[in-house]
Amino acid sequence: MTDVTKLYDADIDLSAPCSCGKHRSKREHDAKYRRDAQTISDAETLGRNAVESAMVRALFPDDRARRRFLKAVGANTAMAAIASVLPIGAMQVLAQDKRPLEKKELKIGFIPITCATPLILAHPLRYYAAEGLNVEVIKTAGWALIRDKVLNKEYDASHMLAPMPIAISMGIGSSAQAMNVATIQNINGQAITLANKHKGTRDPKQWKGFKFAVPFEFSMHNFLLRYYVAEHGLDPDKDIQIRVVPPPEMVANLRAGNIDGYLGPDPFNQRAVYEEVGFIHILSKELWDGHPCCSFAAPAQFVKENPNSFAALFRAVLKAAALSRDPANRKTIAESIAPANYLNQPVTVLEQVLTGRYADGLGNVKTDLNRVDFDPFPWYSMATWILSQMKRWGYIKGDVRWKDLTEQVYLLTDARKHMAAMGYKPPSENYRKITVMGKVFDHTAPDAYISSFAIKRT
Repeated sequence: MTDVTKLYDADIDLSAPCSCGKHRSKREHDAKYRRDAQTISDAETLGRNAVESAMVRALFPDDRARRRFLKAVGANTAMAAIASVLPIGAMQVLAQDKRPLEKKELKIGFIPITCATPLILAHPLRYYAAEGLNVEVIKTAGWALIRDKVLNKEYDASHMLAPMPIAISMGIGSSAQAMNVATIQNINGQAITLANKHKGTRDPKQWKGFKFAVPFEFSMHNFLLRYYVAEHGLDPDKDIQIRVVPPPEMVANLRAGNIDGYLGPDPFNQRAVYEEVGFIHILSKELWDGHPCCSFAAPAQFVKENPNSFAALFRAVLKAAALSRDPANRKTIAESIAPANYLNQPVTVLEQVLTGRYADGLGNVKTDLNRVDFDPFPWYSMATWILSQMKRWGYIKGDVRWKDLTEQVYLLTDARKHMAAMGYKPPSENYRKITVMGKVFDHTAPDAYISSFAIKRT
């Protein structure tokens, strides 16, 4: 209060009559309304680094006029009046754009699958450009190449399978480099697709000797396929073959008879039906409804050195995720991501995936609105489950720092902050219940969870 009183003293003749006419002098007026002065002081102090202060200063560039206005009506009344004509909440979000971007020219890799929809969609909708970024989204042939280009700093950030940043951070399958997951790109949206010749062998117990493809070793596809066949009594390392095939090559390999099926990403499950070479055996959501698949990730060094640029990327992708979640937008999105520079797929194939009304290749037309969704929240429990499967199948040896690893890689706190700032309602919890094929995963006891399985490598 002292500081603001000094400001008034410097600007106003305190012995003169007050403007309201109710007091003998300005000094008496000020004494009468000292609580208002305190309110003004608080508002000015808090407002030095806030949008409200900037807006008031813009409306009243003259210091004396601004103080007299605030004093006459009170800070709260002043802000309410301004808010009635100017969207202060939106301005607070947009004000983040004013922070200087450390790097504006960015390269982001992606695999041409529907999982990458938010990351891709932000490009034609100019969400990156609105953040002051010039982003080149680069279609890439496979996940190993994605990983290598990120490690070699050819890509600043990238579409990645949810387990990849964890494996890279631990140095499993590659040199170790700390990675961060900003958002989950999609949940659900995968399927087990089998060649048409196997329509009579739908029981997994009959799959001994089958050759399956997954897009990458460190993928939800690999872990979910292993989980599925093991629950049906097959050892995924002994009773079937699992090989890595880039998603765009899966349909061709199915047609050629090189594989019997795959647990792969869309649109290639639906594309196999479209090409009449395969059928959808089961959607991945029927194994774990709400499972993560892909993520938006960046090296931790990039995040540290370019916090404002990374935050701008974060906001652009979150905005695209919010748009993608609305079923009313799905047909338009299918048209937007179908062109050759993005997914290079028939619109009708993408529509079936995104809308959830699809032909399964077995003569049925099904409707499942949650076939794919784009919930961006990176739950710690997702990362913990991934780590449990990495240990179950021998990718990790020895003890695991479960909590440290998940919280170092998954930027849940940042996601919550950015989502809230943009007007979304992020969950307040850090972990949520996970149920896979009817079995509940307790994130507080992952070692006991692993031990409970009859088929495992540990």
